[in-house]
Amino acid sequence: MIASLPMYDRPETAGSIDRFWQLIRAELGYGPQQLDRTMPIGEVWSSPDLLLSQTCGLPYRANLKDDVQLVGTLDYGLEDAEPGHYYSFLVTHASDQRPIEEFNAARLAYNDANSQSGWAAPIHHAQAAGFAYGSFFESGSHIDSARAVLDNFADIAAIDAQSWRLICRHDAFADRLQVIGKTDPTPALPLITAPTVNCKALQDAICAAIEALPAHDRAVMDLQGMVQIPGQSFLDIPNPPSPDELTDK
Repeated sequence: MIASLPMYDRPETAGSIDRFWQLIRAELGYGPQQLDRTMPIGEVWSSPDLLLSQTCGLPYRANLKDDVQLVGTLDYGLEDAEPGHYYSFLVTHASDQRPIEEFNAARLAYNDANSQSGWAAPIHHAQAAGFAYGSFFESGSHIDSARAVLDNFADIAAIDAQSWRLICRHDAFADRLQVIGKTDPTPALPLITAPTVNCKALQDAICAAIEALPAHDRAVMDLQGMVQIPGQSFLDIPNPPSPDELTDK
């Protein structure tokens, strides 16, 4: 069996995430000894051996919805969002004095074209605001999108609010960036499992593990609880065009 909790896994949070998994495993009574951090994440999500992972709303609705069970959504207590929802901050270099409306034809750094927060959210936000980005830089992660703006490989990046919170907490370079806007909230990162898993037992184990997790670890992870968001709420969000489709226009 395979388990992973990859989305906010960084050196400063890894120990707390590991202890969270050990509590889930103990409550459940089975599961892999360790979280997987080596297997490509797309293979984890689609594996018939999947016990638990954290995906993103865009790949869930575009590719995974018919092949996995929706377990729940972890709540990180973000301001200005309902429990289990999130949004992206639009981040630029601190020296850039342009308002968001002047970023027409600007270069957007995005983590992955399969990301709700890093790709879909800023594209939908720009469309609603009546402008379009002119070019794109694929960074590979939210922290690398932030670094791309810092190093002038891009003008702007959309970074999900929890990732930005961790960057501000742990990365000194955050002081050289600024937030100039944010996207509309959407359902946050869904937890998923394979169709053969007892989903109710897994949900109960996760809820019990959150209650048992020491306060320090909950604070490190900003973990408030788990909420149940209907699958249709993820599916109702439109899929964005791909970077190639926008570049070809």
